[in-house]
Amino acid sequence: MDQSGNISENTDVILIGAGIMSATLGVMLKELEPNLTIKIFERLDGAAAESSDAWNNAGTGHSAFCELNYTPELPDGSIETVKAVKIAESFEESKQFWSFLLQQQFLSDAPNFIKSIPHMSFVWGEKNVEYLRKRYEALKKHHLFKEMVYSEDKKQLAEWMPLVMDGRDPNEKVAATRMELGTDVNFGALTKAMFAKLNTTDGVDLEYGHEIRDLEQNKDALWTVKVKNLGTGENRKLTAKFVFIGAGGGSLPLLEKSNIKEGKGFGGFPVSGQWLRCINPAVIKRHQAKVYGKAAVGSPPMSVPHLDTRMIEGKRELLFGPYAGFSTKFLKNGSYMDLPLSIKPDNIFPMMSAGIKNIPLTKYLIDQVRQSPEDRLNALKEYLPTARMEDWELETAGQRVQVIKKDPVKGGVLEFGTEVVSAADGSIAALLGASPGASTAVSIMVDLIGRCFKTQMQSAAWQSKMKEMMPSYGKKLGKEPELAGKIREETSKVLGLVVPETV
Repeated sequence: MDQSGNISENTDVILIGAGIMSATLGVMLKELEPNLTIKIFERLDGAAAESSDAWNNAGTGHSAFCELNYTPELPDGSIETVKAVKIAESFEESKQFWSFLLQQQFLSDAPNFIKSIPHMSFVWGEKNVEYLRKRYEALKKHHLFKEMVYSEDKKQLAEWMPLVMDGRDPNEKVAATRMELGTDVNFGALTKAMFAKLNTTDGVDLEYGHEIRDLEQNKDALWTVKVKNLGTGENRKLTAKFVFIGAGGGSLPLLEKSNIKEGKGFGGFPVSGQWLRCINPAVIKRHQAKVYGKAAVGSPPMSVPHLDTRMIEGKRELLFGPYAGFSTKFLKNGSYMDLPLSIKPDNIFPMMSAGIKNIPLTKYLIDQVRQSPEDRLNALKEYLPTARMEDWELETAGQRVQVIKKDPVKGGVLEFGTEVVSAADGSIAALLGASPGASTAVSIMVDLIGRCFKTQMQSAAWQSKMKEMMPSYGKKLGKEPELAGKIREETSKVLGLVVPETV
């Protein structure tokens, strides 16, 4: 014990939060350096209980096949595809890593967490149809999207998505794209499986019901982390060489406590969500796709509406939404004081600046919260014209905390992506933000390891292991058609997915 009576321990690595990010990083680090000691702390009583949980996660194997917010139309009328290609690349990296874990028998059951399901984009109205056609033509030129098909033929669309076309105005102009290579990923199941195996590995200790109360860097560059056992009230102090803050919406307050200069000026904008969950088996059976539409003007990317077939706990489900909303909580199991307490002298100006610029967004979110059941049904009927309220029930989704960061020109900007914040010495890193999040966890963690373990990453052993885990490591699949095709075919076979046609 130390002088204050706290139990004191040493470890190489501390991972805060038991979500997909910590699971991915923990497994990677143990593969790269088997002798590392790792302690993982989660304040709830199980893994993947917040954003990684299937009911909380608005994402679902994001590969940019159907998400229209990743391909904006530019002022000159052209379609921007850079972000879509990057996300598609990142998802292929994730599939490589998961395939490696299956081949190493670290994971044993691919169908438990990933399945093939068509990804579709659906729009109506002349202007939107023109946009989707241009998007298709732009993406089709790229080898990662070459299997995409497009149709305005209502008979064809009715075969692809009968529920969406039933009862629709025959004179309405509609269009859709379809990618057979789409997937449904249950990140909750994947995270739990990874932690279950990781927790049996020598040198790894996973503790639930433990909350990080404080962290500070010592003069010797090590981190002292104060942990409280929420069940017994016991306090402990741990010393670690490296700390990862992967606590979802809870990452920002912990980053602020770290006092690293790289974390100054960051703020958070919380966004809540709800789903409509279908409870009629006959309706669920008639839809087999992920159908994404266009987000309403002023809405955040996480609220892009979609009619979504998923497998959750071995059961086929059908969700519509998410309906966005505003809450001052940073976590679903958080406090309404999370937002007020996150405001500090170094981020108050960026937060106020971003807030003023995003008043329409705030109004939109508050309006969403005030929606009546009839309002939600009307939104659903735009995608499913024959929908009946008795076939659906409301389900609460997870919290997202969008990043607000300093900007030298604008003062503060609201970001709709993920942001890795790391100290210059590589001793601590935090992940902020949301979409596309879980689907790109592997590429995010590869980037983090490259930043925080620079010396080790230059070693032949780590380079070799990285290439074993991800054969495309060090290369850009978006620029190498032959390699991308070969890897996509191999991972599809290992994961039991639809195998792309011969490249």
